[in-house]
Amino acid sequence: MQITVRRFHSTDDASLSLVCVNGEFVAFGLEDEFRLEKKAAQTRIPAGQYQVTLRTQGSFHQRYNTKFADFHRGMLWVRDVPNFEYILIHIGNTEADTAGCLLIGENASSAQTPAVGSSTAAYKRLYKRVVVAAATDVLEIKYIDEDQQQSYASPWE
Repeated sequence: MQITVRRFHSTDDASLSLVCVNGEFVAFGLEDEFRLEKKAAQTRIPAGQYQVTLRTQGSFHQRYNTKFADFHRGMLWVRDVPNFEYILIHIGNTEADTAGCLLIGENASSAQTPAVGSSTAAYKRLYKRVVVAAATDVLEIKYIDEDQQQSYASPWE
């Protein structure tokens, strides 16, 4: 099973994306901005493909275990991202709610400050679709940068 994150809009503070599961749109995503050099808690992860498993430690897991006791089995954890640790998929609305993680929303705004809305509903929908795959180590996530031409000229082109 695969989650695809197609980044389509970036500002100096945040990036918006379309989040699909096996090619079907599920939600909008919001992350920190692109940076050529990583700045802790203010940089989105590099484009690429990563494994997603469940993380059952930490404060996010504890909070979500209480908030979503009827279905929560662990946080969706994006694994083995070079120079990043504990990248999660979780609820939030603006770049202030993330430190490199992917936030999920039912709607998105690219006005002055990019944001996603109805995050809890979108998170529940995504989580329930992918949790079994994450628990059995067969869930991947692919980040695709379609926004790069808006924010910088790639030094590799």
